[in-house]
Amino acid sequence: MCLKRRLSLLSAAVVFCACSLAHAGGIYKYTEKDGTIVYTNVAPGGPKAAHARRVETLAGEMRPAPAPTAPAQISDYSKNQLTQFDEMIRDAALRYRIPVNLVRAVMHAESAFDPSAVSVVGASGLMQLMPQTAQEMYVKDIFDAKDNIEGGVRYLRVLCNEFNGDMVQIVAAYNAGPEAVRRYNGQVPPFPETQAYVKKVLALYFQYKAQEAAQMESAKAP
Repeated sequence: MCLKRRLSLLSAAVVFCACSLAHAGGIYKYTEKDGTIVYTNVAPGGPKAAHARRVETLAGEMRPAPAPTAPAQISDYSKNQLTQFDEMIRDAALRYRIPVNLVRAVMHAESAFDPSAVSVVGASGLMQLMPQTAQEMYVKDIFDAKDNIEGGVRYLRVLCNEFNGDMVQIVAAYNAGPEAVRRYNGQVPPFPETQAYVKKVLALYFQYKAQEAAQMESAKAP
């Protein structure tokens, strides 16, 4: 049984509920008796509260994820944000044999390094995982930074295996899904969002790669 098919048999481990991101206040987190972790911007009450093991109120808000057309540029803000997650990125990239600068670029494009980012379709966290993808990648807590990064990089590894390491196809599949890339015979699907997303991620990849090379040269200098 192939990896993709085997993973699809996993039971749900993550549920995300957001009624209105525009009016989100706090974030409520609770774990149901079956171990399902639920995030919502509506305070649990009634039967839900009765069946929850524990309800936590988390700081911050669920914030909209950046658009694929947002500027593909490393800024002082993104550098500062990246710093707190870079060790986890490096560890996961090494473990799954994915270029660390690709992980940085994908995370930058997906969430701008905001662990509370949520898209209009429910993709969540730093690597903007859909709940189904998260469960297939063994993610138990989609808003936990380490768990989310592990799941996102593991998914990049799955796509890398499927598309023989072709970075363009991998990035396109991360956005539009592998079926869409296969449907268009390995080409970037003709969806405006996916076209913009691929250009953005590749631009960021080369920026992060150049930045890392410059840092290494600087470290060598007497």
